[in-house]
Amino acid sequence: MIFVENSVLTDGILFAMIGVTKAKALNPSGCGAFFYLQKGGFIMKMRKKKSIFMSLVLSLVMLLSLTGCGSSEQAGSSSDSTSSEKKVLKVGMECMNAPYNWSQTDDSNGAVPIEGTTEYVNGYDVMMAKKIAEENGYELQVYKIEWDGLIMAVQSGTINAIIAGMSATDERKQSVDFSDPYYKATHVLIVKKDSKYASAKTLDDLKGCNVTSQQGTTMYDSSAKQIKGATIQEALPDIPSLIVAVSSGRTDVAIVEKPMALAAIATNKDLAMVEFPEGSGFDVDSGITNIAVAAKKGDSAVVDACNKTLKGISDEEKDKMMKEAIANQPASDSE
Repeated sequence: MIFVENSVLTDGILFAMIGVTKAKALNPSGCGAFFYLQKGGFIMKMRKKKSIFMSLVLSLVMLLSLTGCGSSEQAGSSSDSTSSEKKVLKVGMECMNAPYNWSQTDDSNGAVPIEGTTEYVNGYDVMMAKKIAEENGYELQVYKIEWDGLIMAVQSGTINAIIAGMSATDERKQSVDFSDPYYKATHVLIVKKDSKYASAKTLDDLKGCNVTSQQGTTMYDSSAKQIKGATIQEALPDIPSLIVAVSSGRTDVAIVEKPMALAAIATNKDLAMVEFPEGSGFDVDSGITNIAVAAKKGDSAVVDACNKTLKGISDEEKDKMMKEAIANQPASDSE
C-alpha cells in the first residue's frame, strides 16, 4: 500500500491512499474531488477546474502502486524458489566401465537410476557416489556421458562431479580440480589365455604384439608407448570394446587398470590377466594411478565434500567395496 500526503491543490490538500482494490482521494477544503478505484476500472468525480490536475495525480499514484506490488510479488517468488532449492550432486560416468560403473535394467544390489533413461547404474563409482551424497546431504543424480565428454560436461555445469575411474593426472589438473584419491589402480594386461603373451614377465616379452587401450587414457597415451617393438593400434572407446577386441583376436594385448582386468577375467573364461612384478612393468607416475573425483575449477564445495567422506574410508574398506562391485557385475557387461 502506498500513501501520498500533502499534495497541494489551489484550494486545499489532497490525501490519497491506494490499495489493491480501491483508491480514495479526499479534499477537506471542499473542492469536491472524489476517487474510487475498483478491479476492472475506476469512477472519478471532481470539480471541472481540478479535473486535469487530479487525473494526473491519480494516474501517477496508481502507476506507483502497481509497480510496487509487482516488484514485491516478484521478489517474494524469487526468494521462495531459492529457499526450496535442493543440494544435488550431478555425477557423470560412462555407465559401461566395469567394475567402476555399468548399466543394468533394474535397481538390484543398490543400483540407482540413470537420468533421462529407463536404465540403472551400479559399480564401485556408484557405491562411492552414494556415500558422498548421503554424508553431505546431497540428492544423487547420475548421468551417462561418454568418456571424452566428461570433462567438458563438468566445465559447462551439466554435471558437478566426475566419478568414473578417472586418474588425477597433471594434464587433467589444468582443466578440473580433483579430490583425494578414492582408489589406487595399477596398469595390467588383458590377453587370451592361450596367447604366447599370457606368460609375459617383463615388457620385453611383449615385443611384436599388437596393443591398444581406451582412448583418452594414460594407458593408451603413455603405457602403450613403453612396449618396445609393439604395434600400437587405434584406441577403442570403452572397456567392453577392448574385451571383444582381445577375445576376437583383433588385438593381442589390451592395457587396463587392475580392477577392470579382474572384472573382465571373472566373466570371460577365455581371458587372462598379466600383472608384472614391481620394477618389471610399466613406469607409471603415482598420480596417474590415483583415481579421484573431478570437479569444476574452483568448486571447493564439491571437492571438500568428497574429501570429508573419503577421510572416513580405509583402504581395507575400499578393497572390500571393489570386490563387492566385481561380484555384483552382470556377466553381460563384459560380453
